[in-house]
Amino acid sequence: MFLVVIIFLKFHYSYKEVQKINRDDQTMGTLILTFLLLLATKLPETLAGHCTTTTATKTFEKCISLPTQQASIAWTYHPHNTTLDLCFFGTFISPSGWVGWGINPDSPAQMTGSRVLIAFPDPNSSQLILLPYVLDSSVKLQKSPLLSSPLDHLRLSSSSASLYGGKMATIRNGASVQIYATVKLSSNSTKIHHVWNRGLYVQGYSPTIHPTTSVDLSSFSTFDVTSGFATVSRNSGSRALKVTHGVLNAVAWGFLLPAGAVTARYLRQMQSIGPTWFYIHATIQLSGFLLGTIGFSIGIALGRNSPGVTYGLHRSLGIATFTAAALQTLALLFRPKTTNKFRRYWKSYHHFVGYACVVMGVVNVFQGFEVLREGRSYAKLGYCLCLSTLVGVCVAMEVNSWVVFCRKAKEEKMKRDGLTDDRCSSGIHS
Repeated sequence: MFLVVIIFLKFHYSYKEVQKINRDDQTMGTLILTFLLLLATKLPETLAGHCTTTTATKTFEKCISLPTQQASIAWTYHPHNTTLDLCFFGTFISPSGWVGWGINPDSPAQMTGSRVLIAFPDPNSSQLILLPYVLDSSVKLQKSPLLSSPLDHLRLSSSSASLYGGKMATIRNGASVQIYATVKLSSNSTKIHHVWNRGLYVQGYSPTIHPTTSVDLSSFSTFDVTSGFATVSRNSGSRALKVTHGVLNAVAWGFLLPAGAVTARYLRQMQSIGPTWFYIHATIQLSGFLLGTIGFSIGIALGRNSPGVTYGLHRSLGIATFTAAALQTLALLFRPKTTNKFRRYWKSYHHFVGYACVVMGVVNVFQGFEVLREGRSYAKLGYCLCLSTLVGVCVAMEVNSWVVFCRKAKEEKMKRDGLTDDRCSSGIHS
């Protein structure tokens, strides 16, 4: 709070130092405006696959889209003999990679203990094969290679795998695979705790560990074979903290900072409001910085509590945005006077760092929606509408600013040429 008071005092004694916008400012603002307009119209991207009940060889009764890796599953349940026919749809991420699906008979939210079927190219023939594996604790610790073994505690009647596209299909990055299985369920249970994942390569007949991003570490869910209702196990406290982190940063870096930049750019041209724009700009920017600092601190805490989860781009952009905003805030305390020869260099620095902070903040907000898997949510739609409204205001103000700028330039040119209105009017009367 002491820093805020000092900055406001600095503003109070320096608001009369406002300078006229030059052509460089106009050009830079137009480029930033164009970039933000492209971001505001960015179409949401889907994170989940679209399920289907029909394959080349079978038709199933129900299907659901799984929350990660664009995967889905279709099945038919036969209650008279408690048998489940199913098909898992996955995609390869490498020509030498693997795709797996399985059931955990004990825990609803763990890979360890799962009985899985893994499809990958045969090292000898390059043909697609499907082998059973048991994911015990040694696999998680990577003490020994993952070796194929019978699926105990799981009554598997049959299994097979095929590539989407038939015999002409090849295993490549993005190739779709279908894993079929027939499982005998217990008579008193209709819920399945299942897991799925994919890896980059296979050593011999031993699939290597899959990537450890948050998406890969959360590829598990539970679904009811009779109703089709699916649930994903999550830590509610961690989820609430992530949502709080996202809301604070979206408001701070994604809206308040761009709005503060808009006020500084356009309101200072209105001579009728005097120094009021200075206080509006200061209030908005400092509020955004304080909220953003809280959101940034929550993000650091979330990172420490999740050592196995890394969001590289989101984390880097967050650190860069906070650092730029902190430098902007501290630099205001050392702003030189208008008569100082270093004033123009400070002004260029202030504009460059400010615009960079705004752009990185907005980009990172969209990254945050992807991290929270809210790419097609109403929250993202609401933010896009708010950002689009702000961009619309910028467009209108930018057009007006250029009109005023060109008009003043034309008037100055006429004065230099001696074609003033007074001289013209005197010629007419004479």
